[in-house]
Amino acid sequence: MSRFISRALLVISKRSTARSAVLPTRIPALMRSLSTSPGLKSLTRYDKTTDWQKKLTPEQYVVTRERGTEEPFSGIYLNHYEVGMYHCVCCDVPLFSSEAKYDSGTGWPAFKEAHGTWERDESHASIVRRPDNSLGSAGTEVLCKTCDAHLGHVFDDGPDPTGQRFCINSVALTFKPRGNNKPEKAEEN
Repeated sequence: MSRFISRALLVISKRSTARSAVLPTRIPALMRSLSTSPGLKSLTRYDKTTDWQKKLTPEQYVVTRERGTEEPFSGIYLNHYEVGMYHCVCCDVPLFSSEAKYDSGTGWPAFKEAHGTWERDESHASIVRRPDNSLGSAGTEVLCKTCDAHLGHVFDDGPDPTGQRFCINSVALTFKPRGNNKPEKAEEN
């Protein structure tokens, strides 16, 4: 039985790889249950009654709730250089600072570290890492710690000092600019 399942998954993955390069698609129900480790529990305060399809656009839903990926070089935050904070599109928790953003040339917004990280300690950050083999090799998926939204992946080929590259989908983020930081006008006497 396990041989049959592994062969079926191989055939399905070869077909879906060619398709996923063109458009993000929904993950079939059979694949969803097989691709998630049974021991992993949700860290979210949201329950199954949260209607993500009503809250999100179709593209945001596919990326954040079904672990999809947006097309490279298509995201609105790829060439975005305003100072501020990038938040989760699902729950609005702050995830990445614009100060940690850099141009990796990969086609997705890239960050050196998550907001709340101290050196390599991410215990106060709003992200969590999860092993992911869906890309064809061992990788690390990045999720929102609050709502379990799929954000992207992290790789060990980033710039110093962290050496990490957080490749994050633009549709998984919203941006909030920092206040204008201008001193208030002095009162006239």
